[in-house]
Amino acid sequence: MKLKCLDMVKWCTVLGFFGVCGMSGIGLVLAGPGDGKDFQPDSRAAAVEVTSLDLAVFADDPDKMEGPELDLGSGSGSAGAPPGAEANEIPGSANPARQEAKSEPSEGSAADKQNMSPPSGAETEGPSAEPKAPRPKESAESVSPKKDREGEPSPQKGNAPKIDPSAVGHPLASGIVKLLAPETVGQMHSTGVDSRFQQFLSYTASRLAATRGVYTGNEINGLARLSWFDHLLREPLRVPQEAEEFTRYLHAGALSDRAAGLRFLLRTARARMDVPPSTIELDEHSNDPVEFLQRTLVQAYNLYAQTVKPLSQAEFTELARRINYVMTTNTVVGHTVNDRGSARRLVQLLEKMDRAAQWDMAEVLAGLNDRLFLESLRQALGGSAGHGTQTAVPGVSGTVVRKIETSVGTIVVGGTGINEYRLEEMKGVVAIVDLGGDDVYWEGTVSVDRPLLLILDYSGNDRYQGKLPGIQGAAILGGSLLIDLAGNDIYWAQDVAQGSTLGGVGILVDWAGNDQYLGLRRVQGQAIGGVGVLIDREGQDDYHAAMWAQGFGGPLGFGLIDDLAGDDHYYVGGRWYDSYPETPGYEGWGQGVGSGIRGAANGGIGVLLEGAGDDTYEFDYFGQGGGYWLAIGFARDFAGNDRRLGATLKAYDGSARTQQRFQRFGNGWGCHMGVGALIDDGGDDEYHGSIMGTGFGWDLSVGYLLELSGDDHYLARVGGVQGQGAQASLGVLYDFEGADEYSGTSQGYASSAITYHPYPTCGGNFSFVVDYGGMDRYGSGAKNNAITRRGTGGFIVDRPKEEELQAAQVESSDSRDTLSAGNSR
Repeated sequence: MKLKCLDMVKWCTVLGFFGVCGMSGIGLVLAGPGDGKDFQPDSRAAAVEVTSLDLAVFADDPDKMEGPELDLGSGSGSAGAPPGAEANEIPGSANPARQEAKSEPSEGSAADKQNMSPPSGAETEGPSAEPKAPRPKESAESVSPKKDREGEPSPQKGNAPKIDPSAVGHPLASGIVKLLAPETVGQMHSTGVDSRFQQFLSYTASRLAATRGVYTGNEINGLARLSWFDHLLREPLRVPQEAEEFTRYLHAGALSDRAAGLRFLLRTARARMDVPPSTIELDEHSNDPVEFLQRTLVQAYNLYAQTVKPLSQAEFTELARRINYVMTTNTVVGHTVNDRGSARRLVQLLEKMDRAAQWDMAEVLAGLNDRLFLESLRQALGGSAGHGTQTAVPGVSGTVVRKIETSVGTIVVGGTGINEYRLEEMKGVVAIVDLGGDDVYWEGTVSVDRPLLLILDYSGNDRYQGKLPGIQGAAILGGSLLIDLAGNDIYWAQDVAQGSTLGGVGILVDWAGNDQYLGLRRVQGQAIGGVGVLIDREGQDDYHAAMWAQGFGGPLGFGLIDDLAGDDHYYVGGRWYDSYPETPGYEGWGQGVGSGIRGAANGGIGVLLEGAGDDTYEFDYFGQGGGYWLAIGFARDFAGNDRRLGATLKAYDGSARTQQRFQRFGNGWGCHMGVGALIDDGGDDEYHGSIMGTGFGWDLSVGYLLELSGDDHYLARVGGVQGQGAQASLGVLYDFEGADEYSGTSQGYASSAITYHPYPTCGGNFSFVVDYGGMDRYGSGAKNNAITRRGTGGFIVDRPKEEELQAAQVESSDSRDTLSAGNSR
């Protein structure tokens, strides 16, 4: 083994200070390679006492690579005491949330005087009768996936469609990522760095443990902390394996055209969101698709009522009136909100809701996203289009061929011609089924005023347009499902739209066509306190947003965007200046990002998945597979020659940028106790950026970039890029095969300079570039088929591929055998 110590690369000097004194609590246990340990929510390692090492400290500048210190006193609200008494079920509601698009209602406003009580369950009369409470136990014939092991659904058996995660992505992906942990462990052991890494794990464990409480006296607390996040930060070498498996399972579910697929996806995520397993019996499709539609709507409404039942009337009103204002309209910075005291209070209320019922509502609505059901419903309603009597409905221009009354509202069936639906005028309508035509849908807020809405459009080049929050398959404290089966569609919105939610369930599934998605904030697969999913099955699609978008998970939120096929274009940023005064650029916060609210609450899970196609990604600060503030963010592209351009080329409105192109935190990163990973299965890809990305960890964080095949170019060249950990973190860039080019000189460098944490108690910084196969070029001068030492804890490991490929085949074979054994049970 050849070791070479290179001169330290001086990072780009940027000012800043992270004001978290005495951050506490992370307990990581380094699992040896091949130990087969599975995540269990309660299997937390105890903190380990560590001793200091007598290591020299390089005299680097103390203040680097972080934004302005935040004023903890900026919030006008109060965290408050734990939420109060149980709710009373009182019918009736109003929707103050839609009044908050411009300003927050003042005390004593009309919103405060409205009757905003948690809803009771739906009536159970007529053909749509359903029990008011979910049935207690899932039947053997349910389409829900059974568990092979804790938190992981197995592929279906019996008559249900098969969901096969092993057929998704690079055929050797699971084996390839399993090679990384023993490689890094081996390098650290052979050079004596392993003892410092164990200190890093123990120190991280202590930081996590000390910040579990809701009130800790500093910015970091344990509010809404996910067990899976805690586990991954404690055991960072398991991140590649678990991220690969998690994203593969999600994508396998999305690929299915049956309801079982979307439910499989939801249950995969549910297990990682600390939501108890479902105990309800999911209805099977019957011979009468109209009757099944009615029963589904009633069951979904009853689950919504169950979701908010734990809230008192005052809490329900407070959450509905303030959540969009506090979390969205009253802030233009990505990492926090203006009123952090109110944000803490609202997250506590979201945590108090019945989250199991909320996720059950998502699974119930998913039953409508089924090819066989959709075909049978169209056949059942098709006769109405040709022979039925035209019906007048307020808010509809065009032909309505049928109205169906249910105990939760009216189902409107539109004809095959051009219709215009002004949804805010369509009082009492719970569902629209449009049989064809180039239609226009205006607004359609889902909130406490109308807590449930289904839009099902079978064909046509449709336009969905509005300015209110909670539209286009989005919801604020409710449930929304939008399914568009064909046509080149346009989705225009501002905030909380297009498969997004604040405290509810928002799902958008577009089955075909070249579509355009345009939104501002909290759009395109975004969630706080609920489930936000956008799936586009095919077509060359364009996604355009300014902030918190395209697979973004805030506190208690699972946000996913999954585009299954086509050459797609993603854009996030370009509107608001970033919060770092020392560097130019814009806020981004999207494309597979999980984020907490700094100073208020921990974050959720944000995921971006891309199937086939040559895709282009533009993203400003904090984009492409990253976790910020005790959160998890993953991005994965399964095929194609992709270009990750970093900073957006133009401003959000299409004009010239007023800021120099500069990007910070991108392409597999973790920041301030975050966990992030970017995975690319195949293709000749480009990775651009400026600083702090491309497999980068900052401040007790973990960041991975995992490239499984292709001739790739890594073009970010300034500082803190290409496999680097800083401020007591781990950063890894892993490229399995191909002739790759690494620009600049930063690869795998680990500085000893740490100012946020006590050194050497915190262990140090750990940086890796691991490249297997191909003739590679390194700007740092590292050689092919050699191991180069980089700083105090950094390595470039370049190996020939053949031996590693054989090992990967063995690992993948073992994984398939395990999966087959699980299916046979």
